[in-house]
Amino acid sequence: MNQYYDGNNTNNKGTFQEHDVIMRGRKLLDITGVKQVESFDNEEFLLETVMGFLAVRGQGLHMKNLDVDKGVVSIKGKVFDLVYLDEHSGEKAKGFFSKLFR
Repeated sequence: MNQYYDGNNTNNKGTFQEHDVIMRGRKLLDITGVKQVESFDNEEFLLETVMGFLAVRGQGLHMKNLDVDKGVVSIKGKVFDLVYLDEHSGEKAKGFFSKLFR
């Protein structure tokens, strides 16, 4: 099994941190288990979560709430897709990162 899905995975504080993605009506996302917000604009968010990098793409996206202590991010806007970027999606991740850092 992939390291991101191991139930024994721990964060820096030594306790297991849950990772959930809750979408309400394709307009509001609540994401837990966020370690860091790498980058964001009104069309793309790149989040580092306890289960890998998560790219959120859409239109009119903006951060509604951010709680770094709890690892919770809320994103509002029209969501087109959610993609986890890890070693198994090599070419897709490379293409995404090359577009992101031009």
